[in-house]
Amino acid sequence: MGSQQEQDKFARAAFADGPRLLADIGATHARFALQTAPGQFRSVSVLRCDDFPGIVPLLRHYLQDHADVTLHHAAFAVANPISGDYVRMTNRAWEFSTDAVRRELGLSTLLIVNDFTALAMAIPGFAQEDLMQVGQGKPASNAVIGVLGPGTGLGVSGVIPTADGFVTLGSEGGHVNFAPADEREFAILQYAWREWQHVSNERLISGPGMEIIYRALAQRNGVQAPPRTAAAIVAGALEADDPLCLEVLECFCGMLGGAAANLAVTLGAFGGIFIGGGIVPRMGEWFARSPFRARFEAKGRFSTYLQDIPTYVITTPNPAFHGVATILAEHLRGRSGANTLMDRVQQLRHELSPAEQRVATLVIEQPRLVLNEPIAEIARLADVSQPTVIRFCRSLGFQGLAEFKLKFASSLTGSIPVRHSQVRTSDSTHDLSAKVIDNTVSAILRFRDQLDVRSLDRAIELVSKARRVEFYAMGNARAVALDGQHKFFRFRIPTALYGDAHLFKLAAELLGPGDVVIAVSNSGNLQELLDAADAARAVGADVIAISNSQSPLARKATVCLAVDHAEDSTSFLSMISRILQLLLIDIMAVGISVDGQHGQGEEPHRLLISHLDS
Repeated sequence: MGSQQEQDKFARAAFADGPRLLADIGATHARFALQTAPGQFRSVSVLRCDDFPGIVPLLRHYLQDHADVTLHHAAFAVANPISGDYVRMTNRAWEFSTDAVRRELGLSTLLIVNDFTALAMAIPGFAQEDLMQVGQGKPASNAVIGVLGPGTGLGVSGVIPTADGFVTLGSEGGHVNFAPADEREFAILQYAWREWQHVSNERLISGPGMEIIYRALAQRNGVQAPPRTAAAIVAGALEADDPLCLEVLECFCGMLGGAAANLAVTLGAFGGIFIGGGIVPRMGEWFARSPFRARFEAKGRFSTYLQDIPTYVITTPNPAFHGVATILAEHLRGRSGANTLMDRVQQLRHELSPAEQRVATLVIEQPRLVLNEPIAEIARLADVSQPTVIRFCRSLGFQGLAEFKLKFASSLTGSIPVRHSQVRTSDSTHDLSAKVIDNTVSAILRFRDQLDVRSLDRAIELVSKARRVEFYAMGNARAVALDGQHKFFRFRIPTALYGDAHLFKLAAELLGPGDVVIAVSNSGNLQELLDAADAARAVGADVIAISNSQSPLARKATVCLAVDHAEDSTSFLSMISRILQLLLIDIMAVGISVDGQHGQGEEPHRLLISHLDS
């Protein structure tokens, strides 16, 4: 690696706009830090959530000691499902709008992610000293990893490897039904049933669940036991050798072992099961001697299957910070440009390992080859392993080879890489503007590469010779049809537009040979459009479908101009599909003008100029 001065210079460049605010907010405690460089967290603070009426007062309290720090970006891991801008916490009576909090704090970026998604994102970066292995087993390479951990609730997630990195699962697996393994656990379940009709794993394998186990076992054993919190139960077992507290911990760890085994066989987690949360790390070495591992392997016919899967306790402090920092860094990289990536490779080459330097040399000397070849060939040409290629990409700040290639292509050509970023309700105006523009440009480039020119030629020929053109469209597609009506009418083609589904078939039945119907539909499934297409074809008219290539409408048409862009139309208008449909109208209009110019001299040329000027 380079000198400390060079590393500090690189870190300052990565955080040129100042520290980033990170938080891990559970139902009981909230942990905060300011990230000043990759892997460097300062001003770490732990606050009790009970001391604050909501998330904004909590944040204000932490930030009052850092009034001299200008913050632009933040990311919070929250113990809750995250599915939009509005967050309503499960185990605490807090609710808030992500964007409102962002504005309240004056941030450019605020990301909210599930706490176990953040923890799962951190796992691939853990070193041996960050973990305590419990039992035997060896992790398989490029295998799925399971994550769970009891705290105020029970978090569950997973890490799935891909060719160029990994993805994390957003899971609420803590809410699966609790399944007792013996008579004692069944007695605990019966005790819990008095309060809840549905008893999930989280009801028992958690801090509050430990207190339920304590009361249930006290009743079962016929002993008088003073009320205790989960922390007091752990302390009573490990420090005072209290028999009831010890039995509670043994039972608790056995239940956790059963839940971990279920997660392992569900995911096929040969990469290991990793345990986080606030409870198990406090048990230290005692947990390694607990019934956890024996219960994990007690799977009948699948005991051998589970013996090979390692289990670990995450012992590093504040592990979610690493994951949420990674998520924020990737988000910010996704917004930034990459026009100096070749320079970055050259500048950082001397800081890389010898094997990674060979990959860097290949990138510098044969950039086009790196862009075009798969990871196996890149590794062979650089004389390194495939994981080394991934490490090289991550040393530059990318998740894997695919992301590196996208940015590198832009660096070499100045063109915009084809990519798609999901627009979310929590995005700032800056973020959603960038995403909408990037997504649109990317979709247009992809659309250009996939155009069926022969279908376009056929459509232009049909419209050029048409006696009459009628557009049939409803809803969002009417804007496209109206644009086509105006453009084609200017070419002296009799043109009409029908936007009432009840009129489609009636109008189609009045057509004849030489007439053309242009039906515009995202789905191509509207029955009235399908009936109109049948009616038009029956009387000798032609049908041009601007729709999905696999739709029923496409199959009924004379020719289909395919728009196969997939959009979440349940949450957003079909914005990009509409733009692609408008592009097809423009291509047809220009094609008609050019076709007319070839056959009729100067007048069509003036029509083309008029069209382009408009």
